Amino acid sequence: MSDSFLHKSLRFVMQIGANPGDSDDIRLQKTLLLLSSLMMASLAICWGLIYVAFGEYLAGTIPLFYSFLSFLSIISFAFTRRYLFFRFSQLLLPLLLPFFLMIVLGGFDNSSAVVLWSLSCPLGAMVFADRRQAIGWFMAFLGLVILGALLEPFIQTTSNLSPVMRTIFYVMNIGCTSTVVFVLLQYFVSQKDSTLKLLNAERSKSEQLLLNILPKEIADILKNESRTIADKFEQVSVMFADIVSFTPMSALMTAEELVELLNDTFLYFDTLVEKYRLEKIKTIGDCYMVAAGIPKSNPDHAHILTKMAIEAREHFAQHQIRGRQLAFRIGINSGPVVAGVIGKKKFAYDLWGDAVNTASRMESHGIGGQIQITRATYELIKGDFICEPCGVINVKGIGEMEVWHVKGYRA
Repeated sequence: MSDSFLHKSLRFVMQIGANPGDSDDIRLQKTLLLLSSLMMASLAICWGLIYVAFGEYLAGTIPLFYSFLSFLSIISFAFTRRYLFFRFSQLLLPLLLPFFLMIVLGGFDNSSAVVLWSLSCPLGAMVFADRRQAIGWFMAFLGLVILGALLEPFIQTTSNLSPVMRTIFYVMNIGCTSTVVFVLLQYFVSQKDSTLKLLNAERSKSEQLLLNILPKEIADILKNESRTIADKFEQVSVMFADIVSFTPMSALMTAEELVELLNDTFLYFDTLVEKYRLEKIKTIGDCYMVAAGIPKSNPDHAHILTKMAIEAREHFAQHQIRGRQLAFRIGINSGPVVAGVIGKKKFAYDLWGDAVNTASRMESHGIGGQIQITRATYELIKGDFICEPCGVINVKGIGEMEVWHVKGYRA
């Protein structure tokens, strides 16, 4: 029952002065300021009644007057929704009235350092305004403290409060203001920790996203340096894999079926890339491009890429994807390439050079279900793989080339 009452009360407070266009931060600021204003006004009533009970009638009227003005300000805010004016009034009242209360009671000692309550003004400005305004309010607080020290010799030094009561008020003033400071520091620390957690989570997401696009070594360069990324690699193997008869097959499929088919197919290729620690370069329509030997050099680049090609060929020969039996033309070539990142938006790590073009031609001039390689790749893998010579073919844009089909592993 009490829990329901608290929730209803909190919802009522959150609705005071709320505007439909308020951001989440403004809504939170308004709610916190209203709650703190209600708490401070309630405490001021207690302080005022205690002063009145011990014969300090003038001193008692000041915190009671503060409570009256504070509640009046809250009511005004509920009707006018003028948040800036409400915030200013709720910062000004706790700054000035404790100072006046100190003067009435006879200085720092007789008032039990009640001026400490004025410190709630710059602390509140840190939460509800900004650091620049908080500095201004803090300078005003220091000015009042200095002014109180200058006026100390000229104000009354007698008080109706006994030494015991003054000590009790010291405990109350110091204890309550310390509690306010501690709660605010806790709030700032919790906000900082939450922000750091969010930042770390977002940083992890962005780094993972970057690693899904670029090799780790290249991603590290992009994060730490501002330079053109371009490197030449003398020994690299490049593979292109393309689905046989994809165009007529796609014409009979819906958009969703087409995307799901390509997604499942390329996800399998992605698992092989991770397994053999290769570098996926990109997908072009129904074609998958992958390389070995970049961005870290690897003397076994041709062997590793050929292993991946064989495993992919065997997998698709034995398994259907979305109810369809797929066959691939696979082409591999080895040689020097230039690798780098181009563009500022939607940038990608890409390869250029004759070795890349030739690998693409090996795929486009290939046969479904076969892994076609050039002499450059054949010379690197012939000791470990069975390669069937296929003679010379006329390659568009290149001319006549010797090619081989990789059949499998040597015993």
